[in-house]
Amino acid sequence: MKKCVKCAPLLTLSGTHILQIGPYLLKNPLIVAPMAGVTDRPFRELCLRYGAGMAVSEMMSSNPDLWKTTKSLNRMVHEGESGIRSVQIAGCDPQLMAEAAQFSVENGAQIIDINMGCPAKKVNKRLAGSALLQHPTLVEEILRTVVDAVSVPVTLKTRTGWDLEHRNCINIAKMAEQCGIQALALHGRTKACMYKGEAEYDYIKAVKAAISIPVIANGDIDSPEKAKFVLDYTGADALMIGRPAQGRPWIFREINHYLMTGEYLSSPAMDEVSAIMLGHVQELHRFYGEYLGLRIARKHVSWYLKEHGSAVEFRRTFNAIEDASAQLDALQGYFENVA
Repeated sequence: MKKCVKCAPLLTLSGTHILQIGPYLLKNPLIVAPMAGVTDRPFRELCLRYGAGMAVSEMMSSNPDLWKTTKSLNRMVHEGESGIRSVQIAGCDPQLMAEAAQFSVENGAQIIDINMGCPAKKVNKRLAGSALLQHPTLVEEILRTVVDAVSVPVTLKTRTGWDLEHRNCINIAKMAEQCGIQALALHGRTKACMYKGEAEYDYIKAVKAAISIPVIANGDIDSPEKAKFVLDYTGADALMIGRPAQGRPWIFREINHYLMTGEYLSSPAMDEVSAIMLGHVQELHRFYGEYLGLRIARKHVSWYLKEHGSAVEFRRTFNAIEDASAQLDALQGYFENVA
């Protein structure tokens, strides 16, 4: 088992924790959760710019037959990225997972994250993601094999268990620590819960008390007050934020300011939201090319405008646009009208 090198959290003068994973020190305890189809390079860079301490990439399949597809190639662009490059891998074969980890490191990954938390049916039917929680022996084999395969820190993202009758997160957490995992992100729901109901912070608190490696709390952290509550209640060393950041990348700036000062930061003005969205859409066009970029931009624009009651008809019109320049013109026109 590899030794954990300085993976304990550090306490700052303000009372918040700064997480260190291996040799990598996060600038703050706020991490962008890996989300398939969302946390691509443009979104990660945006969240880092607006206050995230680290961003974890969307999961890469451990199946080498898929590594040369357009989707996988886009997910493997890591060299030259801002911040700490954490890459998530998913699968169920220990050796293939190890090879995926090695391949990711060769392509710029500085931290490898193992996905045992995704509840999606298409992932679970391949015995990947949170489906692995039903098979602790296989979990242990995967963890040990991946940790032994790379020289960079390995982290784990998981859930409280398979279903409400089978919550095994404490045992999984202890196993992870014994296998050399250097930080554990825990989503406070079971696989069966998907994203329904409220996050189970009691289980995150129990896991934190049971292990000595850093614990990262995940689930329903959608405001500065909620962030402080979760940190205080669970004793977690950091927070992982996913869905609340969709269309709101500045949430990291708002939470970090509140944790550091106890004061609320004003929401971004409309002109700043406009600049952020336009820049994001332009970067999607550049990164993916016009055909794919403008299609991916549609969901992000929908998230940005979800709280704009007057944008319902605009979103319908926007989603029918088939030209990248026309997308940008339409967005500029929308904000000029609502200013």
